[in-house]
Amino acid sequence: MKTKHLVWTVAVLAAVLVGGFFFIGGMNTGSPNPIQPNNGNESVVELSDDELMDKFERALATIESEYVTETDRQQLIEGAINGMVETLNDPFSDYMDVSSATDFQQSLSSHFEGIGAEVGMIDGNVSIISPMRESPAEKAGLLPNDAIIAIDGESIEGWSVNEAVANIRGEGGTTVTLTIARNGVKDPFDVKIERDTIEVESVRADTFEQDGKKIGRLEITSFSEDVGTQFEEQLQTLEEDGIDGLVIDVRGNPGGYLEGATKIGDAIIPEGKPVVQIEHGNGEIDSYLSKMKGKKPYPVVGLINESSASASEILAAALKESGDYDLVGETTFGKGTVQKSIPMDDGSALKITTDRWLTAGGNTIDQEGVEPTVKQRQPDYFYAVALTVEETFVKDQVSDQIGNAQKMLTGLGFDVGRDDGYFDEKTEEAIIAFQQSHDLQANGELNEETAGKLQEDILSHIRDTANDEQLKRAVELAAEQASQ
Repeated sequence: MKTKHLVWTVAVLAAVLVGGFFFIGGMNTGSPNPIQPNNGNESVVELSDDELMDKFERALATIESEYVTETDRQQLIEGAINGMVETLNDPFSDYMDVSSATDFQQSLSSHFEGIGAEVGMIDGNVSIISPMRESPAEKAGLLPNDAIIAIDGESIEGWSVNEAVANIRGEGGTTVTLTIARNGVKDPFDVKIERDTIEVESVRADTFEQDGKKIGRLEITSFSEDVGTQFEEQLQTLEEDGIDGLVIDVRGNPGGYLEGATKIGDAIIPEGKPVVQIEHGNGEIDSYLSKMKGKKPYPVVGLINESSASASEILAAALKESGDYDLVGETTFGKGTVQKSIPMDDGSALKITTDRWLTAGGNTIDQEGVEPTVKQRQPDYFYAVALTVEETFVKDQVSDQIGNAQKMLTGLGFDVGRDDGYFDEKTEEAIIAFQQSHDLQANGELNEETAGKLQEDILSHIRDTANDEQLKRAVELAAEQASQ
């Protein structure tokens, strides 16, 4: 199997081996000569490679012969491999057993089953990196940096990303409930998600008329194996249609194959300019230069947000630094490392960080992200789509969920006048008006039925391009530049 270069965050689509180590601290009740801790007063003994392997084999033999119950050698070895990877302290490096490795490869294909979100470790918490466009995760209101603190009511404190992934993924039609802690929201809340079969169309194309100019948009949803070919085909169709400008949209794109980003670079970055620079562990740097002939005869504008990660950031940085093109939106996620998926003989695999990538100008974006040249936020209700109402809220109550509902009502044209979570008389009036418009019981209460319909409406509102302020600004900018 060919080694693949990945700039990908751990996916909820991959199942992984679950392992752990448990111990009880306290008095020694075994050997009369307990091992004393090294308090820094003694030097660590340096062992040769042969001595290290002898030590490992002795530990394995001792566990197998002395442990109180029967052990499984394969589990012990795989646990040791997991332990080696964990010592790297790298949230993007993993050991994947046979099943996990198979599922991981499927997660990069054109369809899979799950909730459609990328998961990684952020500040020690298993967190959402990016929900995919129109996925169950997005529809349920999950946002980047949402910390997952429980799955189906079970706390995941101390769990690895892989262990969480194994419990989140599942067959289409089944449900999973994630308990989410979100910055700016006081209390954790539950989000119930119905898993589905996710069909991945890596590149989508559409056009917009703006001030007499035809502006094409290529929306890249993931960097799958054939994303470069899809991009070239869609771009050719737009150019044959006579576009005056182009918007490249990588919002909500968590990444994928590095080769996908470089191939797209060949189709859009001016000839001879760097698409990306790869810094290897030995300090050597390789530059990948665009093979495109000349430069596009029309303006290009990139669209980014905080869910744009990895390969999306490579392309965005290349547009900005090598193409001298504008980027509209918000600062990207900030993942500047490259992983290789290295297969083992039995079908398992190691996915480990092997390189760092740098922008055309030699800059790192790791944990910093790519900054837009034109900052543009979405309306507040775009960031408040997780509405879970397990109890009915009425006037004079206070809750973060009430605040989310107030933002949504305002976004839908029902004037509330506040979004601080206090259920006042005006909020009650807005809810009654909303209920009446949907033939619901107009009692002014924020109950489960009203909340469900409210979230359904706001998601439809968000998916309507007429309400997408970032897209509108990018199209306007492309049209302005096309007129110059």
